[in-house]
Amino acid sequence: MGYTLIITEKPSAAKRIASALAEGEVKRYANRGVNYYRIKRKGKDIVVVPAVGHLFVLDQENPGREWTYPVFSVKWKPSFAEKGNEWSKKYFQNIAELAKNAEEFISACDYDIEGSVIAYNILRFICKTEKAKRMKFSTLTKPDLIEAYENAMETLDFPQIEAGLARHEMDWYFGINLSRALTLALKSAGGFWTLSTGRVQGPTLKILQDRQKEIEKFKPIPFWEVELHCTVGNDRITALHVQGKFWEKEKAEEVVNKCRGKDGCVIHVEKKEVKQNPPLPFDLTSLQREAYNLFGYSPKLTLDIAQSLYEQALISYPRTSSQKLPSKIGYKNILEKLKEQEDYSNLCQKLLRKPVLKPREGKKEDPAHPSIFPTGNKPEKLKPQERKIYDLVVRRFLSVFAEPAVRKQVKLTIEIEGERFSASGITTLEENWMEFYKPYVRLKEQSLPEVNTGEKIKNEKIELLDKKTQPPNRYTQASILKEMEKLGLGTKATRAQILQTLYDRGYIKEKSIVVTELGEAVVKALEHHCPEIISVDLTRKLENEMEEIERGNKKRGDILLEARRNLERILQNFKKHERKIGEEILEALKRFEKNKNVIGACECGGELRIVHSGKTKKRFVGCSRYPECKVSYPLPQHGSITILSKTCNCGLKIISVKRKGKKPWRFCVKCGSNTAA
Repeated sequence: MGYTLIITEKPSAAKRIASALAEGEVKRYANRGVNYYRIKRKGKDIVVVPAVGHLFVLDQENPGREWTYPVFSVKWKPSFAEKGNEWSKKYFQNIAELAKNAEEFISACDYDIEGSVIAYNILRFICKTEKAKRMKFSTLTKPDLIEAYENAMETLDFPQIEAGLARHEMDWYFGINLSRALTLALKSAGGFWTLSTGRVQGPTLKILQDRQKEIEKFKPIPFWEVELHCTVGNDRITALHVQGKFWEKEKAEEVVNKCRGKDGCVIHVEKKEVKQNPPLPFDLTSLQREAYNLFGYSPKLTLDIAQSLYEQALISYPRTSSQKLPSKIGYKNILEKLKEQEDYSNLCQKLLRKPVLKPREGKKEDPAHPSIFPTGNKPEKLKPQERKIYDLVVRRFLSVFAEPAVRKQVKLTIEIEGERFSASGITTLEENWMEFYKPYVRLKEQSLPEVNTGEKIKNEKIELLDKKTQPPNRYTQASILKEMEKLGLGTKATRAQILQTLYDRGYIKEKSIVVTELGEAVVKALEHHCPEIISVDLTRKLENEMEEIERGNKKRGDILLEARRNLERILQNFKKHERKIGEEILEALKRFEKNKNVIGACECGGELRIVHSGKTKKRFVGCSRYPECKVSYPLPQHGSITILSKTCNCGLKIISVKRKGKKPWRFCVKCGSNTAA
């Protein structure tokens, strides 16, 4: 007699699904070191088996020995056929053996584009069927999994599958062809370096480069402010002239001379109470941005941690763009469970006393999943980074049910000899949601003394402040994520990896993102000769069309055919300029390789650079004029090293050492501690 085979995305999910659905004993078996589970539910035999992410990848059909482009003939092949992925073969074989005796199949992979493609490829290539049910769930908790099983969709989610297949093929077309074109262009000019770009990677790099050019071209403009330091009674107040910026120094000096040594009075006091709403529930992008701003976690690290918490059934599915918390998730039930955790007990009790639980929600929706929320399950043992993200998610969830904070705004206008100065303050009267989101509230408090209209002020000092306009800020990993989302570049699930790829390729560096010489050269060469490759408009158009596939409004074949035609045209133009593009990138590559290990000048006139000794592979800083100059400095032997743009007071560049799970350590090899100028 056959059984129902439930296919899950990962081993941890298989174990949880089996435990949730079992009515009785969960029998664990191992095949080639891969665990799978046999259970019974309502008298039916069920086998729950894990994949391990994608068991199939796209590859060129009949690849030649030499790279060429364009290529559009692709096929799906087992991931274990690729070097370094041989370990996935045991998962493939385990599913293949169990599929032979299955009479029914259910996809229980993550309910998103990637999960749908993972399950579909397993079903059609290993299980030899496209007929299967589909479980849809947003948490790995027992009630949600039982509901997903009992109410499983009768067929696979084919619109989502079609969109996923289109995205994979589209990304392969652009990624393989454009990366080959760049690498071969460099080779034609006599250079050797594996370059890459892609449908989203190129436009993102251009955005970063455009900001960098804006900063480099920026010319500061001087301006002046007039600042008043005064007292009312025993209270000190600092106020600025109401004009703000003075673009002519003489006019600012006139105000200073006119008011120096003269007292004045308060001519207007404006007070008002304002309500400040709670924050919105987390979608993936806002969680990544908040974690970066609070903890310095990269977007990819935050996603990895959130995925781990999801697999432990502690939070809902993180790859969501929703800012909605539907009532069906059971607000009261989650709060009752969170109440059992000491850190949240008092806060939950306060919310549970409310007559109605209504969250503040945003506009963004996701048809697949709600916003990120805690399940209420108690963590057993969390790593420090997991604990931080878990606490952030819980407190954000609690805060959205609380009342708006009440804050008091005060604005004073002071007059001296007809010149007016303004001072503002804001203080919190009722914390409300802020109490729930501590310690992550980052709102400024600036109190002013209680004064009344007509009160005299004593002019203690009046100053002329010399200032200059500032260039725009460099993008951080948090702000570029927001920009990518605004422009429709990539998806909530892919943006973090795209950003990481730009770092890995050496195109960008540092937290306040700096585009390297190599990254600049790639953008400039493409901008001059093939601007469509780095076009935001083209990428956004393709993203919109893939969303139309998911909605069922367009067909995958039509969209891919159009993409191939566009890409063929772009690549034909690229070939005309191939040698020139290669030469431009080669010059930058030489500078990049020369400078990437240099930390500054040696006293002897040589260059101090990071050196890896021959046999031992130990790293240290040494002089380029060795053996004439034997100046050297030790380096940590573990962790990844980055040379930052910031310099120490001694003139050498600051070095950052990053170890897994730890904050980066920054220092000067000569002076020791971080004494960045």
